[in-house]
Amino acid sequence: MRIVLQRVSQASVDVVNELGTPDVTFEPQQIGHGYMMLVGVSDSDGEREIAWLAHKVLCLRVFEDEHGRMNRSIQDVGGEILSISQFTLYADVHKGNRPSFVGAGKPEHANLTWIEFNEALRSGGVKVREGRFGAHMRVGLVNDGPVTIVIDTDTDMPRKA
Repeated sequence: MRIVLQRVSQASVDVVNELGTPDVTFEPQQIGHGYMMLVGVSDSDGEREIAWLAHKVLCLRVFEDEHGRMNRSIQDVGGEILSISQFTLYADVHKGNRPSFVGAGKPEHANLTWIEFNEALRSGGVKVREGRFGAHMRVGLVNDGPVTIVIDTDTDMPRKA
């Protein structure tokens, strides 16, 4: 799994249809203080990656304490999460000018993994709002800091010896 995590003072998402107008079947989502996360899934991702990444996100200390130091987690500050599925995080641009997305998970697997990841975050006591998997979305945010962190289970998660 690969995420781009941004600390935000607010974030929102809506879904648009093929005409570029709001999709009335989707209720726009918004959060205040917390994280806006773009989440990409590969076919090799499973329970182990979900558990590790959810723990990392919930415990990551990037919110300021009373001394102005990034020393508090999203749980500590009562923050919220806006989770957006984003297969383009697996874009391969090594050859040519058109990205290849062969590293992105197949839709059925990616959607289920993303849902399970969001549930793992909720089980940590954090309110999680979501975009719509596979939809054309418009995401707005106010990056606080700015703080933007990329976490990739392929390179950041410890492997079994």
